[in-house]
Formats: sequence, structure tokens, C-alpha cells
Amino acid sequence: MLILLDTANFEAITRMYDLFPYDGVTTNPTILKNEKNDPMKQLLRIREFLPAGSALHAQVISETAEEMVEEAHYMVKRLGEGLYVKVPVSAQGLKAISILSKEGIHVTATAIYTPMQAFMAAKAGAKFTAPYVNRIDNMGADGVKAAMDIHDMLRMHKLDSEVLAASFKNSQQILELCRHGIGSVTAAPDVLEALIKHPATDNAITAFNNDFTEAFGKNKTMLELQEI
Repeated sequence: MLILLDTANFEAITRMYDLFPYDGVTTNPTILKNEKNDPMKQLLRIREFLPAGSALHAQVISETAEEMVEEAHYMVKRLGEGLYVKVPVSAQGLKAISILSKEGIHVTATAIYTPMQAFMAAKAGAKFTAPYVNRIDNMGADGVKAAMDIHDMLRMHKLDSEVLAASFKNSQQILELCRHGIGSVTAAPDVLEALIKHPATDNAITAFNNDFTEAFGKNKTMLELQEI
């Protein structure tokens, strides 16, 4: 499963990549707004930092298909052909997805709330479909199940598209999708950090260190004991 960072905060991205080799970064207009910087400059900074093989996803703002396509062309020109252009699944968005995918531009269909929206986006050529898991929950439906249903539909109909589940409140939602074989998720740094945090692990580390200190002295590691 690909795991991406859903943030445009450069410090958070560099900190998280220092700990684990993530698979890319996703952004949206709201995330970019929060950084209070020129959005293209921020995206260029992120693009320059990301290692080879890490994807960058950035969203168009235009509302008509023709303007979305023009905006996507500009974004790819500035950010590179490896960019995944995020396009909302409005009627105009689906038209733009079809045009862009035929041109060989990678498209991520976003703002997905129903399986059929994802299905139509995949039919139009989107490489990724991004259901909003927690937002779907907040509307009284089951976001995890919606993402699973999309995954199953894409496989059943042999569409060349993958789920990129987004909008998570907790790590348990990601675990459930991982168990189901979902191909990709993107989440905020705090949610991703929670994937590996456990108090029992912290307690075990403390106990091991205390035992070692009791036996061999304070501030000793294998490095200090290597000549003994």
C-alpha cells in the first residue's frame, strides 16, 4: 500500500521523510492556503525536495473543463510530467479528466463521496480516485466501506485506476483499508505518526534501557562496551 503525506507544510514533510520513505505528497487548495505562501512556490519547493519515485498531487481551481485543462497544462509545465493533477468529480471535471488522460497527463479524481463518482472518474481515465473517508462518515454514511466498494468495483471491471483514500480521523480507518488491500492512502502527519505509536512499545523500550543501565552503567551503549 502506498502511503502519502496530506500536507503542504515543508517542515512536516522533511521531518516525516527523515523518519520513513513515504510515497509522495498530496495537497489541496485549503492545505496550501494554510501555508500562507505563494502556492506555486510552495509546490515547487516540495517538488524539489521529494526523492525520485515520490509523487506530488496538486489540484486545479478552475470550474470549466477547458479552463481545468489549461490550468493542468500550466501545472505540469511548472511541476514536471510526474505531477498528478487533482480534478474534482463534477460533470466538467469528468470531461477534463477524459481530455487530460488521453493526453497522457496523470489525473487524480478528487472530492469523491460515492462509489459511482469514483467509477465514472476511472472510466474517464483517472489513475487515482480519492474518496473522502472521514467526511463521508460525517455525512452519516460509512467512509471505509465506500472506499472498499470503490476498490472492489475497479477490480471487478478491470479499470486501470487505484483508490487513493483520503480524509482520515484516525489510524484505525487506515488499518481497515490496509486489510482490504486498498492500494493507496494519504493522511495528515499526525494520523500517520499514530500508525506506529503505542504506549506498550514506549514502556518496553524504557524497561530495556533501565535493565541495561542497571547492569552496565548510565549512558552506556554497545559502542562504549565494545572493547570489554
